[in-house]
Amino acid sequence: MARPGQEAVAVPSLGGVGRERFLRDIYPQRKPVVLKGMELGSCITKWTVDYLSQAEGSKEVKIHVSAVPQMDFLSKNFVYRTLPFNEFVRRAAEVKHKEYFLSEDEKYYLRSVGEDARKDVADIRKQFPVLADDVQIPEYFDKEQFFSSVFRISSAGLQLWTHYDVMDNFLIQVTGRKRVVLYSPQDVPYLYLSGTKSEVLDVDNPNFEKYPLFVKAKRYECYLEAGDVLFIPALWFHNVISEEFGVAVNVFWKHLPAECYDKSDTYGNKDPMVASRAIQILDRALKTLEELPEEYRDFYARRMVSRIQEKAYRNDYG
Repeated sequence: MARPGQEAVAVPSLGGVGRERFLRDIYPQRKPVVLKGMELGSCITKWTVDYLSQAEGSKEVKIHVSAVPQMDFLSKNFVYRTLPFNEFVRRAAEVKHKEYFLSEDEKYYLRSVGEDARKDVADIRKQFPVLADDVQIPEYFDKEQFFSSVFRISSAGLQLWTHYDVMDNFLIQVTGRKRVVLYSPQDVPYLYLSGTKSEVLDVDNPNFEKYPLFVKAKRYECYLEAGDVLFIPALWFHNVISEEFGVAVNVFWKHLPAECYDKSDTYGNKDPMVASRAIQILDRALKTLEELPEEYRDFYARRMVSRIQEKAYRNDYG
């Protein structure tokens, strides 16, 4: 669903893409693409609600619970709760709940984490070993580049906030249907960021009085069916809505030298170390400008913006 007055650009879909073609023709473009017909293992047919419940049993999982479909990480309009995995799967697959935390139509979301979320990355092979045996992850990157494999389950209708990650990733849609809206890194001036997240929660009906520049952001869109794999390049913003109860696996890998990444980052969304230092330096410079009268502050801020554009902006964007 595109915004009024602006058509969405369809993310291209391609079938029969092997590792060699992906690395030669697709990966260097640094744009999203939906890969179809990939060999993903028996998960595509096996991962029913009953099978999922039986496979991992009553192990406890920490989940997000929201009384509204649109989850907002900035305002934290959800709560964290713990449930046995089999109970969580059953509830997530329901539309109305007989048992609930907030309301009978509350939404559930699982984003797997490591054993110690502060120290360990998500790895489906460790957190969900039985299910991991059913998944054949496309090895389109070197083994030493692997960062994490995130197991996700979402209620029908759940919408996640718009954000970017600092690593390339495959979103493997195993069951259910998702709609994904994406925005290019070059449109960051129009997305009203707070950290890695956009303040614009409703991308289909945005508040243009509050976010007037958002209309300039170029919207890309795709629908993922069971068995589809979406390549999301690092820094591309994405907003995901689960149109049906669905299960997915996200695979993240490091494409920059290892020393670029924050070693304390277990989620893959902390800015590279150099970028973090640059932002800190910029914040100090802006703080220094506050010592000037408004007219001078405006003038020298514009000079700084001009310098940044001249020295750091790419000039090959279409």
